[in-house]
Amino acid sequence: MRPNLRAVPLPDQKQKETILHINRLSRVFHMNSGYLPVLDKISFKAQRGDLICILGRSGCGKSTLLKIIAGFLSPSSGRVVLNEKPVTTPGPDRCVIFQEDALFPWLTVWENIAFGLKGKQRDKKVGAQEVERFLALVGLSEFRNYLPRELSGGMKQRVALARVLILQPQVLLMDEPFASLDAQSREKMQNLLLTLWQKLAHTILFVTHDVNEAVILADRILLMGKNPGRVRQQIPVDLPRPRERESSAFLNVTRRLNQALRD
Repeated sequence: MRPNLRAVPLPDQKQKETILHINRLSRVFHMNSGYLPVLDKISFKAQRGDLICILGRSGCGKSTLLKIIAGFLSPSSGRVVLNEKPVTTPGPDRCVIFQEDALFPWLTVWENIAFGLKGKQRDKKVGAQEVERFLALVGLSEFRNYLPRELSGGMKQRVALARVLILQPQVLLMDEPFASLDAQSREKMQNLLLTLWQKLAHTILFVTHDVNEAVILADRILLMGKNPGRVRQQIPVDLPRPRERESSAFLNVTRRLNQALRD
């Protein structure tokens, strides 16, 4: 029997401003022998300050969806609208964090975080204060002069997070950013992300194939199917925060999601 995961409106959803609208988005890749439909008529909305996890098996088009929202790929049909303006190219209002940290290996932690501010017209002293602020937010003040090769995987992702958050994007797009970390580091990064989200109130779209990660993070989960990728269900997660990973309520939600993924 299919588990009961019917989506219901979140209590405060009507009071929040919709800033991102994905409308009947499809993507087809043309191959030598024909074509491959990857996404089919994806539609959803994100309100300001939402934390939405996009959950599904490998190959269901999660990363492709994120790249289209980022402006790296064009849709075959449908559109992405941010703040009532169509998205057609990359922009500073959408920042992406990938599984690979993509830091500049020749720059220190401080310089990597400050890099995004180059070219922006602002007082140097104010910019330096912002870098110090974000160093402290991610817990790396003592490592400001370290090079990336001197950092652990979790610390590199902290730098990557600070480097994009200092740009104050409207939407933060995260493509399985903690997948390569060990279990303990991954849990620490999840907790840090939640702390930063609560302080800075960014809208976050977080791609994952890990059910526990989706339940610990999300206000709402988009459960995707594959061949081609479609949003099968939109599932609100109304567990109180902070969430207890070993609680019966948490484990019940993860069991139901795991069953839904198998169906």
